[in-house]
Amino acid sequence: MNATDGTHATDGTHATHVTDSAHGAHGATTLKPSRLSLADTLRVGAVGLRARRARVVLSALGIAIGIATMVAVVGLSQSSRSDLMAKLDRLGTNLLTAEAGKDPLGQEVRLPKEAVAMVERIGPVRHATATADVDARIRRSDVVPEERTAGVTTQAARTDLLEALNAGVARGGWLTEASERLPVTVLGAVAADRLGVTVPGEKIMMDDEYVVVVGILDPVELVPNLDRVALVGFPAAEKYFHFDGHPTTVFERSSDAAVEDVREVLARTVSPGSEGSVKVSRPSDALAASAAADKGLTALMLGLGAVALLVGGVGVANTMVISVLERRAEIGLRRALGATRNAIRLQFLTESLLLSALGGAAGAVLGTAATYGFALAQGWTPVVPPWSLTAGFGATLLIGVTAGLYPAVRAARLHPTVALSVP
Repeated sequence: MNATDGTHATDGTHATHVTDSAHGAHGATTLKPSRLSLADTLRVGAVGLRARRARVVLSALGIAIGIATMVAVVGLSQSSRSDLMAKLDRLGTNLLTAEAGKDPLGQEVRLPKEAVAMVERIGPVRHATATADVDARIRRSDVVPEERTAGVTTQAARTDLLEALNAGVARGGWLTEASERLPVTVLGAVAADRLGVTVPGEKIMMDDEYVVVVGILDPVELVPNLDRVALVGFPAAEKYFHFDGHPTTVFERSSDAAVEDVREVLARTVSPGSEGSVKVSRPSDALAASAAADKGLTALMLGLGAVALLVGGVGVANTMVISVLERRAEIGLRRALGATRNAIRLQFLTESLLLSALGGAAGAVLGTAATYGFALAQGWTPVVPPWSLTAGFGATLLIGVTAGLYPAVRAARLHPTVALSVP
């Protein structure tokens, strides 16, 4: 190509051109190197990638794994937390429980029979109910040995329990004012599975008494221990199983603003004089603690994703260094035809960026797909924060620049005669 016509060489090298107005005082001519356009830079950078496709795929895979891990971890964490917050909104965070414990001498404390009525007299309390432990061994039938209880216990429950807990019945019905006096029971979800009861109407044994299963509960998310019990009415427990009528756990709901105030007085209300032996808790705190634990796990997994991304960056750097060594003759030829050091540096830096961007794009797609697939399988609403994709792509570009900088500088320093002398 004529060095004075100001056009680009077809191989992407830089030609020089003459500016007629740039004559010095003695008529000297100033030559300036022409510059590659952005499109030409990308095209030249892509040539090296297309010529080594297998190596490019393997190098980009490390970046893809790192980005996919980070996007998926953030997405699944946000999806899980979003589902948890939705559960808390649905179940409410204003439920408190007061459980009987032991006194300083190690003796069991019994809550008074009037505990529920006493709690209902607290001003902000909207609803109060109770359950109680019942000493009745449960078997599937009389042919099962008494010592084999299937890990199911018996509790007495008031008819308003489900309303207070925002719980529901999966099959059958709940205890009514009539049935709470009869030998009938409602099984928790896990209890029904352990006893092999699938439909209401079947019979099980409590001590030596046959009772009819009238319902099976949905999982009780706020009070999961109820999933493993068989519930009977307070009157039936007193009549058939020698229950003394003292509640074991009192549940109450108040307005959200009054929860902490009620918590302060709940123990001494349900057990005056023995409030130190009453444990007051907020079931929703367990779900909140689960969310906090998820944050720690998320940080750990993000760390693992960062390690994978670092390994991918090392792979890109290694690929670019080998590419420079293999293409010394090409570099020498381009330099001999007029390509500047900046052009060579920009070419290899562009290759590194394109290689990293390829891995980053694949990783973002894989991470998003993994998030949606797992979240839908868990019944969650998939959530992929846009910032996670932006941060992932930004990390990809940073890795590309960092990994390609040294190989690009090394390529630019090659002298044309030295590069062309390589066999």
